[in-house]
Amino acid sequence: MAVDASSPIIPTSGVATVPTGTTTGTTSSTATAGIADNFQTFLTLLTTQLQNQNPLDPLDTNQFTQQLVQFAQVEQQLKSNDQLTALVNIEKAAQSTQALVFVGQTVAVDGSTAHFDGHATWNLNAAKDTNATINITNSAGQTVYSGNFAVSAGNASFVWDGKGNDGTSWPVGDYKMTVTAKDSSGNNVAVTTEVQGVVDSVDLTASPALLSIGGQNYTTDQIKRIVRPTTT
Repeated sequence: MAVDASSPIIPTSGVATVPTGTTTGTTSSTATAGIADNFQTFLTLLTTQLQNQNPLDPLDTNQFTQQLVQFAQVEQQLKSNDQLTALVNIEKAAQSTQALVFVGQTVAVDGSTAHFDGHATWNLNAAKDTNATINITNSAGQTVYSGNFAVSAGNASFVWDGKGNDGTSWPVGDYKMTVTAKDSSGNNVAVTTEVQGVVDSVDLTASPALLSIGGQNYTTDQIKRIVRPTTT
């Protein structure tokens, strides 16, 4: 096992209501009523009002026109809302398609818990050269490995082969890494960690879609980079 600090990992490129006591024939009869349907009712009521208005106190034509304009504006706004909903659905479909591209790819995501199955890989990023103490613990909080390493500024990779300090081989499972680091003057240095693994499946029923990496779920915006396989 070693810390490879050679170079950064290369990224790849209005519900209708039913009056009390009235029943409906089918479930589909209870549907969202468009305001256009009510618009015809509005015109009928308005015509009736005009026919039965008080001749000594007729309806103000300006008020009449204003009511028509306001009603039309509300109708247009509701249509716009329907169009926005359609656009959102299209965007969700696009995100699902994008998520499928990651299946089978090795990616890096923010995190400190990696899945070990033969090996586990973490990416480290230090602001400057530092001496770091790396501790790896299992799901029960037991320390399975600890070591001191010189980490150069920038990106580095740490690959664990599953063996403890005493040579014990640990079983398949999730393991967490913690890093404490200091510079040559003894000052603390922040070191961030990323988890590296293969996307083995995508849950398209979730919104947004979830990528499964070593039994952990992530959204596509949590992916930092796609890691190209090392060729020898």
